[in-house]
Amino acid sequence: MPNISIVVPVYNESKNLDFFCREINSVLNKIPNLTYEIIFVNDGSKDNSRNVLKNLANQNNKIKYLDFTKNFGKEIATTAGLNFCQGEAAITIDADLQHPLYLIPKFIKYWQKGHKVVIGVRNKSKSDKTTKKIGSWMFYKIINNISETKMVQGSTDYRLLDRQVIDEFNKLKEKNRITRGLIDWLGSDKKYIYFDAQDRKEGKPGYSFLKLVRLAFSSFVSMSLFPLKLAGYLGILIMIGSGIFGIYMFFTNYILGMKNFSGPAILAIINLFLIGIVLSCLGLIALYIANINFQVINRPLYIINSKKL
Repeated sequence: MPNISIVVPVYNESKNLDFFCREINSVLNKIPNLTYEIIFVNDGSKDNSRNVLKNLANQNNKIKYLDFTKNFGKEIATTAGLNFCQGEAAITIDADLQHPLYLIPKFIKYWQKGHKVVIGVRNKSKSDKTTKKIGSWMFYKIINNISETKMVQGSTDYRLLDRQVIDEFNKLKEKNRITRGLIDWLGSDKKYIYFDAQDRKEGKPGYSFLKLVRLAFSSFVSMSLFPLKLAGYLGILIMIGSGIFGIYMFFTNYILGMKNFSGPAILAIINLFLIGIVLSCLGLIALYIANINFQVINRPLYIINSKKL
């Protein structure tokens, strides 16, 4: 059994894989008495990543891979790697070299001191656009206000998990998942390492803006019941507001005789507000129904085309 498993989700990273392997092997081989395995999870890449991984695995018996039949998403790829890893601890890391490899010994050092989870927190990244930075800030602000599970601003998937945490994580059955949120939910002892993200070596990010938005909404639904409660809060607020407004209209029209509001105008405004509330409630409920439906279908999280373990 290796001391450390390195779990690397891969999507269209063929140009980075050779360099990544050389660099991470160089770092790991300098750590005394360390045995390790590197598990790449090819998440349905459209480039030559599959063949590159097969060649790397043939050249080095410490390198292993899982090859998905299609793109299931980074969260699922990370989950698969954790499902199959054999190490006493695992480090999840991206293949684009934005996560600094020189920090790996520091991750391991904190783990050896007894920390069950060591999390990399990104201070800043030159490659991030303003919209992504604002979106990230908004996501953490919202999720920390509506969820019981708190997440540190800038926390990444670059993290070390003890075997005990891995085993508990592998018991979780969620289909729509945000890995870092589930790990935080497990509640183990945590240590944070702050770093500045490096520039991507080659290629383009696998997460488009639309994918990030979808992930954020899935996180809100899976990590909190507040959106469902929000529909009730809005309903109560509108009932109170419309009741007060109705009393005001009745008083001015029929007690004071001012006739400021016509009947059709009053009905139009009331109907407009009520229709908007009904639609917003239906939209929120639909998110939960979709989530329940996805759970009930109980499809496998991923399908492996080929592997070497």
